[in-house]
Amino acid sequence: GLIFYDTKVTVMNRVLNATVQRTADHAAPEITLDPLEIVGGEIRSSENSYFCQAARQLACVPSSQLCVKLASGGDPTYAFNIRFTGEEVHGTSGSFRHFLWQVCKELQSSSLSLLLLCPSSAVNKNKGKYILTPSPITYAEEQLFHFFGQLLGIAIRADVPLPLDLLPSFWKTLVGEPLDPDGDLQEADILTYNYVKKFENINDETELEALCAEIASQHLATESPDCPNKPCCKFTYLTMMGEEVELCPRGRHVPVGWENKDVYAAAIRSLRMRELQTPECMTAVRAGLGSIIPLQLLTMLTPLEMELRTCGLPYINLEFLKAHTMYQVGLMETDQHIEFFWSALEMFTQEELCKFIKFACNQERIPFTCPCKDGGPDTAHVPPYPMKIAPPDGAAGV
Repeated sequence: GLIFYDTKVTVMNRVLNATVQRTADHAAPEITLDPLEIVGGEIRSSENSYFCQAARQLACVPSSQLCVKLASGGDPTYAFNIRFTGEEVHGTSGSFRHFLWQVCKELQSSSLSLLLLCPSSAVNKNKGKYILTPSPITYAEEQLFHFFGQLLGIAIRADVPLPLDLLPSFWKTLVGEPLDPDGDLQEADILTYNYVKKFENINDETELEALCAEIASQHLATESPDCPNKPCCKFTYLTMMGEEVELCPRGRHVPVGWENKDVYAAAIRSLRMRELQTPECMTAVRAGLGSIIPLQLLTMLTPLEMELRTCGLPYINLEFLKAHTMYQVGLMETDQHIEFFWSALEMFTQEELCKFIKFACNQERIPFTCPCKDGGPDTAHVPPYPMKIAPPDGAAGV
C-alpha cells in the first residue's frame, strides 16, 4: 500500500513481458464461435454460451500458447483469435473485445451458474454485485472456474478491462488477503449481518425471548422443548443458496439459549465467511489465473488495485478520454462540430457513455492507464487509445 499504483503497473508489465511463452513465430490458437447459438440475446442452454463454447475449444490448447506479450499497437496480439461462423471480420481486435464483453454478460446472468448475486443486492445494497457461487462443484464446473481464472489473466495481458462487478471480498480472496468478518459480511449479506448483531447485542434473557418471538413470527423459529409455548431458535441457518444447514452436530435439535447465543451468532458468521471465501472455487480460479500470469505478482497488489488492473474503472472519465483523442488531417479540437460532439457526450449518462464506448471499440470500459501519459509513442496504444476523430469520407460537405 506504500507504492504508487502506476509504479506497480510498470513492474507488473515488465514481468508479464518477461514471461511470454508464445513467440511471434507461433500462430495464435483460433476458436470458432457460433453467434446463432445466442441469437436474440437469449441463451437456451449454458453449453451454447460463448463462455462454454470457448472453454471447450481452449481446453485442448496448452496454457503456454495463451501467454503473449502485453497488447500494443492498433491491432495487437491476443491470446487467441476468434472466428464467427458465417461472418468475415477484418482484424482480430474487434471480435476479441466483443467476445470478452459477451462472456462477462453471460457470467453475470442466469445462463451460467459460476457467479451469484450477493444477498445484499436484494435489499438494494451493493446492487448488481456478484460473488463466486458458494456450493460444492463438479469436475466440469471446476474446469469452468479454471477457464474463468484464465480469462482474468488473458484480459490483463490484453489490457482490455472486463465489465465485471464483483464484491471486494472476491478480490481480497484472490490476492490472498484475509476477509473482515464484520465489514465483508455486511457488504455481502446485510440481513445476516443485522441478524447476527441482534444476538450479539442482547443484554438479558428477556430480550432473547423477545427476539426469538420476533423470529418465530417470520417462521424461522420453533417452540422450546422445555416450555411448549415459548418460541426458540435452533442451531440451523440458510446458506446463500437457500439450503437449511446445521451449524453444529444435530443442530436441528439444539435450541439457542442465553448460555450459547454467542456460539450461535459466531457459527452463522463463520458459515458466511466460508461461503464468501469459496475455497474450492477460488483454488480453481487462481490455478487458471496462474497459468497465464505469475501469481507472485498478486502479492504486491491491493485488492482494489487488482480490480483496477483487471476491470478498469466502472465509469467513463470523459476528461481522460478527451486528453487521449487524436484529430486527423484537417480537424482541430476547436472546430464547432468537434465542440458539439464533446458537449453531446457530456450530456450522456454513464450507461449511455458505456454504450458509446461499446459502439466505438467493442468494449464497455476503458483502461485506467495510457502509454502516452508517460510520453509513450502512438504505436504503443491499445484501443480505445487514442480515440481517433476523422473527417467524413467522400466529397466535402457530403
